[in-house]
This record gives sequence, structure tokens and C-alpha cells, in this order.
Amino acid sequence: MKQTHIKDVFFDLDHTLWDFDKNSELTFGGIFSRNHPEVQIKDFIEKYVPINQSCWKLYQYDKITHEELRYNRLKYSFDAINYSISDNEINKISDEYIAFLPENNHLFDGAIELLDYLEPKYNLHIITNGFAEVQFKKMNNSKITSYFLTITNSEMAGVKKPNPIIFDYALDLAKAKKENSIMIGDSLDADVQGALDAGLDAIYFNENKEIVEDHIKQINHLLELKKYL
Repeated sequence: MKQTHIKDVFFDLDHTLWDFDKNSELTFGGIFSRNHPEVQIKDFIEKYVPINQSCWKLYQYDKITHEELRYNRLKYSFDAINYSISDNEINKISDEYIAFLPENNHLFDGAIELLDYLEPKYNLHIITNGFAEVQFKKMNNSKITSYFLTITNSEMAGVKKPNPIIFDYALDLAKAKKENSIMIGDSLDADVQGALDAGLDAIYFNENKEIVEDHIKQINHLLELKKYL
């Protein structure tokens, strides 16, 4: 059903528009081929993806620091594949990963078509928990920055999704009203419930087709947003 009251559309970036998993695997593949060719990228990624998600959830609720996030997700992943590596090497890989990640800029299927469809009709915005410098590089390199009127990150707001303060900050920056705004993201907790709790509508980008409660609006492909907007 079309949401005719909506004027401002807020998107998450990673795992919603920007294909984090694909770009991350390509980045690690390049790093390991240069410095750790014995690491099997598929084995590493299989462990890294859930570990990274767990670490981000802790970071999201301020249970670990930015530095701990960057170190722990690598340390735990190398431990999981029984690969011995020094802390110095882990920190080097972490720095290289942050530096090279934005150089890979694959978007989810349909992202550009969707943004072309939405831009003439709505004010488009980003709300991301990612690190500011890296997120701006990702958006610039994937050539989507121009679609968005405002970009709110957790460093600017001082808190992370699902804290309602970041949504209020984004709304103020966008000069948008809650009742005319909607959030689209891949995290039920941070994006969807966070937005709903803050007074915005929300749509879950459920690419993996997980079972969710009936009241949650969801899409499995970005272009399905045309049903709502």
C-alpha cells in the first residue's frame, strides 16, 4: 500500500544500499593475497561475517569502543580459523581494511534504479552508525552522494541507532517531520525498531527473508519499495 503521507525517506547505508559483505570480501581478499596468502578467504569470511555483526551490536550499545570493534572482529575471526597472527599484524590489517574498503563500491541490485525513481518524489537522507570518513568515501566512490540531501552518522549525533537521539538529530538536520518520514534499513533492531520507537515509520530490508512479525513492513529486494513509495 502506498504511503502517501511520506515526504522524507531515510536510508541506512551498509547492508541496505551499499553491499557491505561483497565489498568486504573483496577488500580482505586483496589484503590477504598480498600479505597472508595462506589464509583461505572463504573460510575467513564464513567466520568473520557473524563475528563482525556481533561486535557491531556491542558497539551499537556502547559495550565496546571503536578500537575494540576494529581489533576484536579480526582477532576472533583469526582465532576461529586457527590462524596464528600477532597483534601488530592485526592492527595493520585493520588499518588497511578501513583504507581500502571504500575502493570497492558494489551496491545492492536495483539501488540506482530505486534512487532515480525516488529522488524526484521525496527528500532522501542517510542515517548510518558507520565511521564518518569511511562512509563518505563509500558514498562518493559508489556515486550516490548526490541523491541525498543530508547524511547523519553516529559521530555527528553522538549516539548510535537505535538510540532515538540520532533519529531526532537526523530529522532536525533534514528539517523533516516524524509523521511524514520513513526509515529503510536491514537491521530490525537498529533501523526498524529504532525508527518506530523514535516516532518514524519504517520498512525492513529483509534480503535473507527472515521470519518477522506481521506488523513489520518489509521488502526482500530494493525495487519492492515501489509498492510503498
